Amino acid sequence: MSRQTQVVKTLSQIIRAEAAAGGVLPFARFMELALYCPVHGYYETQKDNVGRRGDFYTSVSTGELFGQLLAFQFANWLEEPGQFKIKNKKLTIAEAGAHDGRLAKDILSWLRSSRPKLFAALEYLILEPSPRRREWQQETLKDFPNVRWHDTQLSTLNSQLNGVLFSNELLDAMPVHRFGWDAKNRKWFEWGVAAEGEQFVWSKIQNSEFGTRNPELESVLPDGYTIETSPAAENWWRAAAGSLVHGKLLAIDYGHGADELFSPARTRGTLRAYHRHHASDDLLANVGGQDLTAHVNFPAIQKAGEAVGLTTESFSTQPQFLTQILAAALTDKSFGEWTPRRTRQFQTLTHPEHLGRAFCVLVQSR
Repeated sequence: MSRQTQVVKTLSQIIRAEAAAGGVLPFARFMELALYCPVHGYYETQKDNVGRRGDFYTSVSTGELFGQLLAFQFANWLEEPGQFKIKNKKLTIAEAGAHDGRLAKDILSWLRSSRPKLFAALEYLILEPSPRRREWQQETLKDFPNVRWHDTQLSTLNSQLNGVLFSNELLDAMPVHRFGWDAKNRKWFEWGVAAEGEQFVWSKIQNSEFGTRNPELESVLPDGYTIETSPAAENWWRAAAGSLVHGKLLAIDYGHGADELFSPARTRGTLRAYHRHHASDDLLANVGGQDLTAHVNFPAIQKAGEAVGLTTESFSTQPQFLTQILAAALTDKSFGEWTPRRTRQFQTLTHPEHLGRAFCVLVQSR
């Protein structure tokens, strides 16, 4: 029996046991175990899941330009006169969900070569609960002594961050609840997961607390219309806001705005599985061996931040955000020569047929 078969079987047994205990497991719990189960979860075992040889592409896998553009923007924010001159507060760039550390390396490399004074005064904090992923990151970042790790809950930071706290493709991998519309009975139900022999199958959980509170909209929804919510993402954002005493909170992720929450083109929701660059709707298969991701509900995230005192500075597409940075960078000698390699990377990051299609950027501040 192969190692992969052993891992999948072991993870399946864990999920099956939880499902059996309650009859039906909410999909959010299934997703949490499939992705983050210690030892066996997808993000615990699949180090090389990004790029050509992995399961999906990210902005980081296109090359170093993405990190350089972020570094340029972060530096401009941190060096803005009077913005971060708070007594006894160290300047910090904090990254949540750093995976193998490549984006951190690209950001720190550019800051070290192009903004050495800022680099010397800066602490780079990685928020990482997984010991295994911390090992990957520590190996990648071994040449940067100003990096430290925080492996506990955001709430324990106690409003200590002064600078920039950001995530790239983190919120879309947080567990989501799936809700379906029962047109005949005019009510919502939650999709759960049950074990049927050796397979996992969908099962309805009645008495759902979800509702759009929009009878006019619900009256035209087709039977089985599916939508996701992520209390985990909203709770994380509130906690991140609470850790920020002064600065910017930034999320770059697959997602949609308020006018796209209910789309006739997405009657089955936005949840997808990814394996070897192929998207699939078979979310319950290949447990622990495929990525699971859903579009971020950015209006809900924005509202969560504003509710705890953040100010929304911008909500834009990734092409809009990066193009604005590039316009400033091209007039700044510190950014370096614009090369054909950078041109190719920028096109991949912004073209609608590549990574510019679905990524959005939310910037809030305190």
